[in-house]
Amino acid sequence: VYALRLPPPAPARPVPEAIPLAIVHEDTDLIVIDKAAGMAMHPAPGAMRGTLVHALLAHCGAGLSGIGGVARPGIVHRIDQDTTGRVVVATNDAAHAALAAQFAKHSIERVYFAFTRGAPQPRNAVIDTQLARSPDDRRKQAVVKSGAHGKRAITHYWTIEAFGRIEGQVAGRAAAAIVECRLQTGRTHQ
Repeated sequence: VYALRLPPPAPARPVPEAIPLAIVHEDTDLIVIDKAAGMAMHPAPGAMRGTLVHALLAHCGAGLSGIGGVARPGIVHRIDQDTTGRVVVATNDAAHAALAAQFAKHSIERVYFAFTRGAPQPRNAVIDTQLARSPDDRRKQAVVKSGAHGKRAITHYWTIEAFGRIEGQVAGRAAAAIVECRLQTGRTHQ
């Protein structure tokens, strides 16, 4: 004899949640949000509530583009959950299509500032590699050998400033640095 207790069905659509948003710009076509680290962009396993989409639904109501589907209304591009940064959200389908086309053509410049342990060597360079799903954790991306089923990922970086020294290391080796990264491609977890 088996007894099953089924949980109540989860709603198919995200429900609005009154989460404060750091709005940088808002007009009739788009909203620019300064997303905090720790906030997922949209509902997904491990983050079914408290996402940017939930907050946007509370702020905008039905005034978001439907192109992203019911789980991702208005979402034109994404940044990682643990990344702080500006995100553009479309409030209508025409704006969404135009912004998506610009991201696809790479005519929108994406700049990231990163704090690193140690300083990159060389100080300025281009990272040109292949990214694919990690064989150890399907939620992550990994660098794979050329010719594997990865997608090309190109990042240009410049060391802005290096700090401190690592004890016991080669003289002149910095303990940390601030690095500017400009994405030529836009890959998941690039």
